[in-house]
Amino acid sequence: MRDRLQTADGTADRDETTDYETVSVPVLVVGAGAAGARVAISLADAGVEPLVIGKSDHGDAHTTWAAGGINAALGSLDPEDDWTVHAADTLDEGHYINDPEAVELTAKHMPDRIRELADWGMPFDRTDAGEINQRYFGAQSFRRTCFVGDRTGEAILDALVAKAQDMEIPYRDNVMVTRLLTDGERVAGAMGFDMESGEFVCFRSDHVVLAAGGSSALYERHSSREDENNADGPALALGAGARLMDIEFVQFHPTGMVGARYGEEWDGRLVTEAVRGEGGRLLNADGERFMEEYSPDQMELDARDVVARAIAQEIREGRGTDNGGVYLDISHREDQYIRDRLPSMVERFDSLGVDITEEPMEVAPTAHYTMGGVDIDFSTGETGVDGLYAVGETVAGVHGANRLGGNSLAETVAIGKLVGEHVAGQVDADAAPALTDGQRALAEREFRSLAALEASDGDVTARELLADLGEILWEHAGILRDEASLKQGLAELDALRERTADLRIEGDRTSRDFEFAVDLSFSLPIAEAILRGALERSESRGAHYRTDYPETDGDWQRNIVASEEPTGLELRTRGVAEPSPEVQDAVDTGYELDYHHLE
Repeated sequence: MRDRLQTADGTADRDETTDYETVSVPVLVVGAGAAGARVAISLADAGVEPLVIGKSDHGDAHTTWAAGGINAALGSLDPEDDWTVHAADTLDEGHYINDPEAVELTAKHMPDRIRELADWGMPFDRTDAGEINQRYFGAQSFRRTCFVGDRTGEAILDALVAKAQDMEIPYRDNVMVTRLLTDGERVAGAMGFDMESGEFVCFRSDHVVLAAGGSSALYERHSSREDENNADGPALALGAGARLMDIEFVQFHPTGMVGARYGEEWDGRLVTEAVRGEGGRLLNADGERFMEEYSPDQMELDARDVVARAIAQEIREGRGTDNGGVYLDISHREDQYIRDRLPSMVERFDSLGVDITEEPMEVAPTAHYTMGGVDIDFSTGETGVDGLYAVGETVAGVHGANRLGGNSLAETVAIGKLVGEHVAGQVDADAAPALTDGQRALAEREFRSLAALEASDGDVTARELLADLGEILWEHAGILRDEASLKQGLAELDALRERTADLRIEGDRTSRDFEFAVDLSFSLPIAEAILRGALERSESRGAHYRTDYPETDGDWQRNIVASEEPTGLELRTRGVAEPSPEVQDAVDTGYELDYHHLE
């Protein structure tokens, strides 16, 4: 990674002896959300004992914030649905730059993964006939989204963690990985520190799986908590020699809470799509249901990019609320129905003095998900760097230019199982490799660098720089983009990089200040990749909207691949494969949601 931050004068004591803990394991899984947990379960099933590490307490991963549901073509309510239609919807929503293999593997395996989760105790909502219930989500042809009220992600992670604990899979929480241990050709482990004790840790493993989330929290306004989706996964992979793909595609969820009304701590936090899936209506400040103008057929359940741009347009043209949002209203549904289907939303807003059974919520778009990430082979999880694998939101491919709601959780368990099975086949289960002298030297160099970072005593904090970076991305690589603004964003990013030489750390390695400084080193290269990818793609496609190139260009049905070269970040394009004949048939049939079933 080019953006490792140092002391104000850029020096460190090279002769200092650095103490650190060494842990040797057959497989290291970095990230303890649904993707990492499902990989670990597959490994354990195959007789390989991994170590799972996470930045937060066990069971408290970002997965818990994915509230509305998980997709699988079960046909509980719409028997004509099947995996090929699920795949076709995913390709259509991704504007046909998805990896077709990734899409088909996810869609094909999801019915079994849902039944598996139910067998593991996940309490899915059920129909009167006892089938797993399904709801509408935006841009889906049928009711395909399985759910547990509006806390589906939490229920999935609970089920996976319980299964992992039953299998006695080792786990270590509150550990932050700062760099992968690699010689540039293969991975030999990872380095980091214990966030509670401050102790340095070197993990020695010939197989490392990155399941560390995405990059949406780089934006000023986002739906993640401040210690999640900080670009750890893609930045670690890029620094180890892996490629990134489609990093310019960032999904702006239409309905984030408006901090000016609910308080800064809630600004951008997600109001689940389940509200709209259950019939919620979007109204501007004049009380007009404005989606009738933008999407009269699919209304509030059109693709997320369409709805987000519509809201942004209403606000820009002066029809937003005084707080800079619009209204989302579900109060026309029966009170008990709302309380049964959306209990978390009822509880959250009630704590803020809003009864959503009686009055609307105030919402505006928020950065929510990164479709781009590490370029992998989806049947194996391989990144092109020997021994390094990736899965979940850390990777690109399933979602293309825009993610179908309910597919993020689906990808974690469908692909996570396959990656775990593949990695298990590459591992000597009894191997506990020791550090070589060369690897030890690499680890000690990293720990000296971190010690130097801790000693930084300049004039600017990492928190300030991250806030400024968030503004740069929101302003220049947000919902609406153009060439002049993107170039200005790159210039501002260069200026921000120069300011990192004057960094100040307030506290030791256990402080949030130090954690934010490490986050900053991840954020800078990924922010550059987002801006440069968005500048390179001279068209509008899905979540990437260029006001100077407002049309989709058939010649741009290509992926942008980024790699770190000696001269800096290098971009190139690559063509997209064709879907299978059965999925192409479903695409050609042109299935489409009839929103008015909800009326």
